Amino acid sequence: MSRVLVDANVLLDVLTDDPVWAAWSAAQLDACAGDGQLCINPIIYAEVSVGFERIEQLDEVLAPEAFVRLDLPWDAAFLAGKAFLQYRRAKGSRSSPLPDFFIGAHAAIDGMALLTRDARRYRTYYPKLDLICP
Repeated sequence: MSRVLVDANVLLDVLTDDPVWAAWSAAQLDACAGDGQLCINPIIYAEVSVGFERIEQLDEVLAPEAFVRLDLPWDAAFLAGKAFLQYRRAKGSRSSPLPDFFIGAHAAIDGMALLTRDARRYRTYYPKLDLICP
């Protein structure tokens, strides 16, 4: 069974009923769930959590039955640091690792596809990563 790491932007599109992206994101979630397992990690969980006042509400929306909860592998943290270093050397403006570096590294290390609509940075720093994107 294949596993797909779901980026927070896709989840937020559906949860906020984004007028531009909700339909695409919902269709992709359905398609990926039909082919395998939808997965999240603590970073994705944290990004989505900002729209909820209580953890119980978030846990209902991101139910473990629907979204497999994965820990971030240590190897992924190392890879994220290396990708971030490359970003900084290319004059990237951020001074601390961004969530996208951890998310991309996690998908790359665990051999998962990444469902996202923000593919630019992933393509640049994780060129072999299997992306599901518009």
